[in-house]
Order: sequence, then structure tokens, then C-alpha cells
Amino acid sequence: MTRLTGIAWDIWRAGRASQDAIARRQRDRLAALVECARSSSPYYRRLYRDVPDTVTDPVTNLGELPPVGKRELMENFDEWVTDPHITLAGLKQDLLDAPSRIGGLYRGQYLVVTSSGSTGDPAVLVHDRTSQLVASLLGPIRERRTLMTAAEARAFLHRGLRAAALIADGGHFAGVVLTEAARRRSPRIARRVRVFSVLRPLPDLVADLNDFQPTVLYGYPSAMLQLAAEQKSGRLRIHPLLAVASGESLAAHAGADIEAALGCRVTVRYLASEALALTSRCRQGLLHVNADWNIVEPVDDAFRPVPAGELSHTVLVTNLANRVQPLIRYNLGDRVQLGAGPCACGSPFPTLRVEGRSGDVLSFGAAEGAEFDSAGLDGAGLDGAVVTVLPLALGTVIEETAGVRRFQAIRTGLRSLTVRLELWPGAEPAAVQAATRDRLSAFFAAQGADGVDVRFAEEPPRPDRSGKFRQVWSA
Repeated sequence: MTRLTGIAWDIWRAGRASQDAIARRQRDRLAALVECARSSSPYYRRLYRDVPDTVTDPVTNLGELPPVGKRELMENFDEWVTDPHITLAGLKQDLLDAPSRIGGLYRGQYLVVTSSGSTGDPAVLVHDRTSQLVASLLGPIRERRTLMTAAEARAFLHRGLRAAALIADGGHFAGVVLTEAARRRSPRIARRVRVFSVLRPLPDLVADLNDFQPTVLYGYPSAMLQLAAEQKSGRLRIHPLLAVASGESLAAHAGADIEAALGCRVTVRYLASEALALTSRCRQGLLHVNADWNIVEPVDDAFRPVPAGELSHTVLVTNLANRVQPLIRYNLGDRVQLGAGPCACGSPFPTLRVEGRSGDVLSFGAAEGAEFDSAGLDGAGLDGAVVTVLPLALGTVIEETAGVRRFQAIRTGLRSLTVRLELWPGAEPAAVQAATRDRLSAFFAAQGADGVDVRFAEEPPRPDRSGKFRQVWSA
């Protein structure tokens, strides 16, 4: 049995297995991964020097393995990887600095992607053949009955597949790398699957999509929202059968807007550059952790386990498929919640709800003499106590100001916020800015953070270097 056939068969069987059988797969794969990390990664050998050899069980003692984060791993990149022929300098010279090689295999076997860098410098992730095979097989096998409805399948047979990837080009981000890797495998795929860079001017993007007439859209929901507005205006004239949103959070009302404008169903995926097949979606519309190949640990701010049903501060992820660059209890930075009970779809895998980046929770200096509940404090800042503000709450204040079409809010200090605004036609900039400042001042005062200096940037809202459009974050 070939490795591809063996992995596919195991994925299919696990979908029908008991939770005990899935736990055995986790335990065996974790033990093999930890042994590989100890023996072949100088970084992990040093990190685990005081950890007992018996720490290999996801349930009983996984917490004895120290969590890791992007910064320390990237600072020790050459000692992190288990193939001594891979160096960060070599990757940059031979692959990362060569746009023509996006989607190509490094040293003929490794797929290399970079994270967006939304929480700092990007991470460079190297996936071996097993990791690539698992990522390519999990989706088609686990979602073969849920990716599209029978009516959508018949429409695809009639109109054919033309997939438009709404992502950023010019970098080795996961979406563009996976798309270009597929295009490299077959001229037929290359004709039917294309990257449409969200960094291009919107009129050019619209014109190209009108020519291509995609039947599938996949990529950033913020780009889909822009296209929905263009479709409503009549400038965009496409008729997709399905839209697959990933890479950003998608609010329910935003999904409804996209569906109404584009006339197709919108579904959501939750993946990561570090774990390319982290979840699958079931027929109930819920995300399930592919727990046979990934371990997901919702934790609080001290990395203590958070019980199912409660929202975490962040999440630790272990990719059980990748040996060339072990990711064991990696701090992914997202706030998640595991389902407290089984899903009605009958899947043995746990459900997962994703709220967004934990790093987007903002801290502002507390007003002098203010009193707070303990839940409202985030420790001691430079000016004393600080108040934590949820990005959704702050964003709603700006978004619901009359005249605001799009915005970005960037915390630039304990008492400073910079706002970028895009206004609806006919709106008066000075009046909208004044109203936004007044609303934010009232909001901050109610939160106990009176005295935050709100400034308006000259530049309009824009995506980051990866093409993702974040509304609220801390600089």
C-alpha cells in the first residue's frame, strides 16, 4: 500500500472510529513526534532536557511539555528544523526571495509557506511530504458530502470549475502557495484556478473577475465583502456557485450580505499556515477539529487548560503530521471554544468555535480614580491599571457612526488610538470624524478609560502585506 493510499484509508477509517481509537492515534503520533523532536531538533533537545521521556500522552501529561511561540522558534530556526540541509538563509536565497518559485517544492520535497505576520514578523513554515499529503486528503475525504449540496454539484457539472483565489500575491502565504502548487501540477488546473490579488486596484480586480467568470470564490471574507458591494453597484457581474471564506473572521451579517449580493452560499474554513488541515466542516455547518492529526488545547493566559464550553485566551496547536519542523504546543494566538458535547452530525471529532485573535484585545490606561471589577483589569501598565477593550465592541462604535463605510482602528499607545476611515459618497469628512471622536470618547469613558487621544489618519483603510484586512488591532 502506497503512503498516499495508507493515509487516505486511515483518514476514512478515523471518521468512523470511536473517540478511544482517535485518542490512540493521537497518543502514538505524539510519542513519535516528540521522539523525532528530541533526537533530530537541537532546539527541542535543549527545550526538553528536563522533561521526562514518558511525556507522550495528550490527556495525562501533555501539559508537562513547555509551550512554544513564533518568536523563539524563528530566533532558533536552523536548530528547530530536523533536516540540517534546511537553513533560514538558504530558504530566503533559494525560495522566499524568488517570486517565480511560489508553490514550488524546496529541495524537491518541502512545501514552504509564511504566515501573514499579523502579530509581528511572519513565521516561515516548512511542511514535509506527510504533512502535505494529510493536508491534501483530509478536506476531500472528510467533507466529500458536505462541501456542496446536490443542486450545487449538478450546477458545477453543467458550468464547470473556475476557481478564483481572493488572496495576496507576491508572497509565500499559505493560500497563494497552495493555489500555485496545484497549478504547477497540471496545465488543466492552471487554466481553471487562478489567484486574483486583493492588493490590486479594485477596478482592475473587478474587470479580471468579469472576464474569468468564476464558479467558486475562496479567500478573505473582507475581499468578498468588497466584491459584494461592487456586484450590488452593477460593476461586478459574476455568478458564482459557492464562496469559501477563510483567513479572517466572518460575522453572520457579513456572510448574509455576501450571499445576497453574489447569489450563492457562503461557507467558512478555519485553517492555519502551521496546520494546513486543522478543521473540517460538517453538514450541520460546524467546524470539527481533525483530532487524529492535530491536538488543539484551549488555554487561559497562564496556559492552563480551559474546559469545553468556555472561551479560551489563546490556543495551543500540535501538528502531528509534520516531522521536518515540529510544532508541539504552539501558541497560535486565536480565541477558541471547544464544544461541550457531541455534534448532531455524528462525527467523533470535537467541534470548535473561533472568535479571533487573542492579541486583538486592546489595553488602555485607566482613568484616574476609576474603580473596576477584577475582570476589567489587565494588570499594571505604565500609568497604573489598564482597561481591556474587546475589538468587536470598539469596532461597533465606529462602524455604526453615520457616514462610515469602512474603518480600521489601531491602538498606538496606552492612551492613543489611530482611526482610518472610508466614507460613503456625500458624507462630510469633518462631521464624520467629529461624530466618531465623540462616540469613541463616550465609549472609553464608559469603559473607565477616559482620556484616550483619538487621531484620524490621512490614509484610508488598507489590507496588511498578506492581503488580510483587519479592522481593530494593537500596534
